Amino acid sequence: MNEQQNTNHFDAIVIGSGISGGWAAKELCEKGFKTLVLERGRNVRHVTDYPTAMYNPWDFPYRNQLTQQMHEESPVTSRCYAYREDTEHFFVKDQEHPYIQEKPFDWIRGYQVGGKSLIWARQTQRWSPYDFEGPSRDGFAVDWPIRYDDLAPWYSYVESFVGISGNKDGLDTLPDGEFLPPWEMNEVEKAIRQGIIESYPDRQVVIGRCAHLTEPRAVHLQQGRGQCQARNLCYRGCPYGGYFSSNSATLPWADKTGNLTIRPDSVVHSIIYDEVSGKASGVRVVDRLTKATTEYFARIIFVNASCLNTNLILLNSTSTRFPSGLGNDNGLLGKYIAFHNYRGSLTASWEGNEDAYYYGRRPTAVMMPNFRNVHRQETDFLRGYMCFYTATRTSWGRPEKEHRIGAAFKEKISEPGAWSIYMMMQGETVPVAENQVRLSDELTDEWGIPRLVISVGYQENDEKLLQDFLAQGAEMLESAGCKSINTADSGQAPGLDIHEMGGVRMGRDPNTSLLNKWNQLHACPNVFVTDGACMTSTGTQNPSLTYMALTARAADFAAREMKAGRL
Repeated sequence: MNEQQNTNHFDAIVIGSGISGGWAAKELCEKGFKTLVLERGRNVRHVTDYPTAMYNPWDFPYRNQLTQQMHEESPVTSRCYAYREDTEHFFVKDQEHPYIQEKPFDWIRGYQVGGKSLIWARQTQRWSPYDFEGPSRDGFAVDWPIRYDDLAPWYSYVESFVGISGNKDGLDTLPDGEFLPPWEMNEVEKAIRQGIIESYPDRQVVIGRCAHLTEPRAVHLQQGRGQCQARNLCYRGCPYGGYFSSNSATLPWADKTGNLTIRPDSVVHSIIYDEVSGKASGVRVVDRLTKATTEYFARIIFVNASCLNTNLILLNSTSTRFPSGLGNDNGLLGKYIAFHNYRGSLTASWEGNEDAYYYGRRPTAVMMPNFRNVHRQETDFLRGYMCFYTATRTSWGRPEKEHRIGAAFKEKISEPGAWSIYMMMQGETVPVAENQVRLSDELTDEWGIPRLVISVGYQENDEKLLQDFLAQGAEMLESAGCKSINTADSGQAPGLDIHEMGGVRMGRDPNTSLLNKWNQLHACPNVFVTDGACMTSTGTQNPSLTYMALTARAADFAAREMKAGRL
């Protein structure tokens, strides 16, 4: 081992500090391993670096609206629902981090310690047995190498630490977890729920499950976190720790072991492969600010750079043994990228319940687990979708501009307006080989790393699924008593869902997959991938809880293998 290896050697390296990277760091540090976390963005400290968390609307120069400059600097990112004047510091500026869209793709990124865990939507649902069995049953992608029972105890382990609010609903399509008290539906949401389940006995309607502390337990207080205040200002960073993030929970927990080293401003160029040992030996890093190159070394490496960047790093990790990317013996690295279809939505009105209102800003919606093709193939498209809906009252009717002053205006805004209903889809897309990413042969970024070429689009199956949601959604709302129902197709590009998955998929056969059941590269077993890149299929649920459970499970396995001397 040379002098640089002595200086820069760790037991484990984790690439990325977001939701899955934070979990890898926590688990490995807790198990006694000196762990280096590499983050390409700046450092963000919990509470201290949430500059807008307590701002009033009038504290923002542009009243928290997008400016022309923000649109110009980030034409893609400015389409994201969470990107505004109060949150722009947590998002990547498109001009500073260009990529190549072979097909339209909105790549939303957050480069800082904590990654997108500071700006995620915090919705957390377990997969069901039907989701893990889907590819094998329906004949697409490849068979998952694990089943629900393999991950169930790790779901429980993660949920207890994170803090998930929800209700035990007893559904086989959406298994129960370790829950804090649930949020409540309002009166109109309950009425719609009743109307739907009376008309469709096979469809379930439940309150959403989310990573918010409704009633903190001892472990959450030990993390220094407090109860959710229902402010709905989550994307600014929560100074109360009411929602889960790497910054408020896993990274501080790892740090208190004394085994954690975090290096921000560390752009990972590639993973170093040792031709003699047949293992990865370390990571090559370019300093974000100085452009200096440094190498760090470890026994194991967890790649948690977020799905597409994880694909980029592995594709750029070439060697004599792996000329087309680390572990890429079968040529599948970067292929079978999938995502969630968010294009469909409906709006409607509700008559009555004018004496009812609600308080606070609940951080979750009412949700309906997938009811299409769950137990068997029933339609002319594969898989299905979850539905989410809310019922809200505007705080005041919208008077004409000339009347927005004076006593009449004040009187009008003291009364709530009509009820409005909003429903949206979260559809499963089927992985196909043509949906892929690769490295540019010509263009690099300012750190000398090839730019990512993204070629990901919708398929005929996605269009059929969308039309089915719009038709079924309209029928369900009408049966529940809603009026003035309108359907919409946003036409948005893939990526704006921020649920990209795949490219380094798990599987049983090294000929058709990159990772085994423990998230190890088949061809380089001391490298683990546990972020969205590892997913074999997408399910219809929000994916972050599954990433966290897979990471905790893989880290436990890696620790046992290291202690046994096999890694």
